[in-house]
Amino acid sequence: MSTKIAVIADVHGNSTALLAALNEIDKDHEIHHIYCIGDMVGIGYETNKVLEILFSRDDVSFVMGNHEEEILAILEGEESSSQEGEKIHHEWLANRLEKRFIPHISGMPKQLSGVYEGKKLLFTHYHLDAEKQFIPIDTEPSIEKLDDFYKQSPFDLVCFGHHHPKHYFSSEERIYLNPGSLGCYDKPFARYATILITTDDIKVELEEAAYNNQDFLKGYEVLEVPEKDFILNTFHGNQHQN
Repeated sequence: MSTKIAVIADVHGNSTALLAALNEIDKDHEIHHIYCIGDMVGIGYETNKVLEILFSRDDVSFVMGNHEEEILAILEGEESSSQEGEKIHHEWLANRLEKRFIPHISGMPKQLSGVYEGKKLLFTHYHLDAEKQFIPIDTEPSIEKLDDFYKQSPFDLVCFGHHHPKHYFSSEERIYLNPGSLGCYDKPFARYATILITTDDIKVELEEAAYNNQDFLKGYEVLEVPEKDFILNTFHGNQHQN
């Protein structure tokens, strides 16, 4: 017996990239479920399109990311952790968010777990401290540091995102997987991962779906998205200038 799932992370308001990845996932009829591990919103400006696509499916489970937290805090009049330009960007996105999506976002947990073929899996946007808050990003993760952080964990596989590069570590204790940001990349590819689970093994495949991102990138200028120059440089490698 075996079970195959897909994991997507950090779509970041990029519906074109999302559709490219989902098109490939849907062609693989062995995949029976998708885990979307946070930050569907923010950075990109297509929040409503992304949420419409994802929430219309019945084969996706969700965990909340830090950008969802920030948008909800703004909508609820609470103190957010974003500052200056980032806060202006989040406020712009919050004002454009279709209110029908709020209950679904608010109900997302910060972690999900599952058991497939006897293997225990954890899905989280990023590693959580004792107060269930996201810890600061470790820009140089290692097997040793991850094994130490999860040393009391029963899981055979930990899936996380938040830090946009891909990460795939395998130790004697467990596997750690970050499929890379699906929607923020300096190349026109939507990144995701597939996981084949058997009673004896967990096999991870890091995937990339090619797509044309030029119209999406032009949209930052057309809509005058707050912080567009910073976003296009930092998260998309100024591909719009090529």
